[in-house]
Amino acid sequence: MEKAAYINSVSAYLPNSPIANEEMEDYIGEIGGNPSRVRSIVLRQNGIKTRYYGLDKNQSLTHSNAELAKEAVCGLFENRQIPNDLTLLACGTSTPDQLLPSHASMVHGELANYPMEIFSSAGVCLTSLQALKICYSNILAGLHQKAVCVASELTSPALVSKFYDPEYEATHDNPDKDPYMAFEKDFMRFMLSDGAGAVLVQDHPEGICSLKIEWVDMTSYANELPTCMFMASELQENGRLKSWKEFSPDEIKERTVLVGKQDIRQLKKYIIKYWVDHIETVLAKHHVKAEEIDYVIPHVSSMFFYEKLNDEIAARNIALTKEKWFTNLTSVGNIGSAAIYVALEEFIRTKGIKRGNKILLLVPESGRFSYGTVLLTVE
Repeated sequence: MEKAAYINSVSAYLPNSPIANEEMEDYIGEIGGNPSRVRSIVLRQNGIKTRYYGLDKNQSLTHSNAELAKEAVCGLFENRQIPNDLTLLACGTSTPDQLLPSHASMVHGELANYPMEIFSSAGVCLTSLQALKICYSNILAGLHQKAVCVASELTSPALVSKFYDPEYEATHDNPDKDPYMAFEKDFMRFMLSDGAGAVLVQDHPEGICSLKIEWVDMTSYANELPTCMFMASELQENGRLKSWKEFSPDEIKERTVLVGKQDIRQLKKYIIKYWVDHIETVLAKHHVKAEEIDYVIPHVSSMFFYEKLNDEIAARNIALTKEKWFTNLTSVGNIGSAAIYVALEEFIRTKGIKRGNKILLLVPESGRFSYGTVLLTVE
């Protein structure tokens, strides 16, 4: 009998209470003591109304990234008890609590269950599907029968004003420099938030809502496209990414090298075209007609790109336009890698899906432009 993999449980964890737009700087602070000039512009475009932070108004952490992941994993199981036949843990994040040890090691430590195989995927949003493919592939290969994939982000502590203040102090009295943070830096502070999502993957269907994983397919275009989103580095005029290891300690502080940044010009130029190229390619590869898809869950960072994605799909006459879509971006925020599983959890919980329905998960990654697609069938 041909082996298959099934998602038999989905869990989401969002820390603390939802935070409205007007409260954001109460948590992440004001750079140089001044309200952000770009906040209203960014929020108007991204359409986000509320989000969740793993820190309080004193900018003290309430959770670590590993703790967020643990909460999502425990939420997969009755009474939050990890079963003794779980043998594989795959973790994805773009914001680990430390460079070493691996994020998966720290999540495993928080679970404190028993020895098991672990994997960490590194990158940005696509780490969620990279971790899922590890579970999916291992189950198809017969190496494991029960696995957990978890994606989590703790971005807010890196967005607080104290990390941006040194650059402000170094530039605000210099007439040759812009006294306000570059848009690429301040922009990110009003885009990202915290949370975790997890899925239980097994070699058989089980429970009240089992989803067969038909395939997981990913494509990188880094061979031909430039770096767009980066952290702990600085983009040079020639396109080279200069590592934090090449800066002095004072430069790292004064140039806010460690904070996340995004080249908005590259994002707008490439993100949608290559995303739809990828979608067309993988559907053709797996001989799936767009008309066969009942629901689409796209991970979009902004409602601005939600509309742009729909426009491009419609322009190419692909039957995957927003009438089929589900998103909770405006209420939970952009949670990076965790977003796709947090959306899937709410979708299953709130929508009346039925046996045979086909669900397409779409995840882009703007780091250097990678994309992933998953096809699920409701059992």
